[in-house]
Amino acid sequence: MKMNRNHERVHIDEGNMCRLCAAEIKEIYSDLSLSEEELDILAMPRRAFIVRFPVKTGTGKTRMFVGYRVQYNDARGPAKGGIRFHPDLTLEHMSDLAFLMCLKCAVVNIPFGGAKGGVLVNPKELDRNELELVTRGYIRAIADFIGAFRDIPAPDVYTDEQIMAWILDEYERIKREHCPAIVTGKPVALGGLKARKYSTALGGIYILEEALKERGMDKTGTRIAIQGFGHVGKNAARLLHEKGYKVIAVSDSGGGILDREGLDIPSVISHKKTSRGVTGFSGAQGISNEQLLTCDCDVLVPSALSSQLHSGNADDVKAKIILELANAPTTAEADEILFKKNVLVIPDVLANSGGVVVSYFEWSQNLNNDYWDEEKVLEKLRQTMISAYRDVHAICLQEQCRMRKSAYKIGVKRILHAERLRGNL
Repeated sequence: MKMNRNHERVHIDEGNMCRLCAAEIKEIYSDLSLSEEELDILAMPRRAFIVRFPVKTGTGKTRMFVGYRVQYNDARGPAKGGIRFHPDLTLEHMSDLAFLMCLKCAVVNIPFGGAKGGVLVNPKELDRNELELVTRGYIRAIADFIGAFRDIPAPDVYTDEQIMAWILDEYERIKREHCPAIVTGKPVALGGLKARKYSTALGGIYILEEALKERGMDKTGTRIAIQGFGHVGKNAARLLHEKGYKVIAVSDSGGGILDREGLDIPSVISHKKTSRGVTGFSGAQGISNEQLLTCDCDVLVPSALSSQLHSGNADDVKAKIILELANAPTTAEADEILFKKNVLVIPDVLANSGGVVVSYFEWSQNLNNDYWDEEKVLEKLRQTMISAYRDVHAICLQEQCRMRKSAYKIGVKRILHAERLRGNL
């Protein structure tokens, strides 16, 4: 469904549209006075397809696998987005994530569109050899639709730099040429960047530090709680601890821990390695994930699942700033409640965009057969993130609106401007 000029819902091709896009664009529809043509361009992905490919498993039997890829919009540059291996993948969900990726690239002003894809599989049920065969089979199935100037994959849920190396190798075998820019998040030895592993967390921290300055909050007195202790959350905790912030609470799927004097994050990381969870850490109070979200802290960092902050708990949130390192951790209802409480919510399309920014640096260097040292990468990441934050925050102040709304406005305007320059509007 979409909206006409009278804000009434009118029918379009529901089977192909992005429902998340329709819901999010509704928030800025009136302010931007979007035409029906502009809404149509935004509401549906340019390309979305399903592939099926055979793989001979370790038992010697052939098994058919299903893969997806959605290229949402490429007006600003080649599509860019992760590949995930997960048993619950759907084409609709891939479309939602590709839309968010498209917005994210526009908000931080890098020349990419948005994409997302993956294979419908539980990687925990595959051995390493089978995982490689599935990866290579998927790339053979989509090779004609990706490329350094068409669609550039990257790591996502249950995929890593080794899988990106297999993608690179299989694609180069098919094309019979060296083309490292086809994929990002690769091992450093194959043209990847060391900073890519922690760039999502660090990019968010650069933005958080700007927000703290805006609010006159001092580093030493700032108490931080982090929900999620996976790749992003763990790196965020580690980096914040190294910078001198007081991380008072962290959690993972098994529960959380709290120490109002500040957790020793390196010791927590070591504890999780041995016990496979953060709970039971010596000297810390055990808490639930729900209690972490409403604990007495200054900054809350959701870095786990979607929809963790909702109408049922938003009123109880005590944090002054929320840094969304997870994708869509705050529902629309919670966003409204938090805005009325004067809580600054730094939205995911801005807060967790550090990964794609460093992916852009990797892609650029691969195309130029160049390599930057880590210090240069981090400085350019800092500059890009701070510039994006200031662009979004300026509109936020000018229009007295939520930061999410201002970020979406910037992203949508930049995408439509590119479409207009191309003559599509």
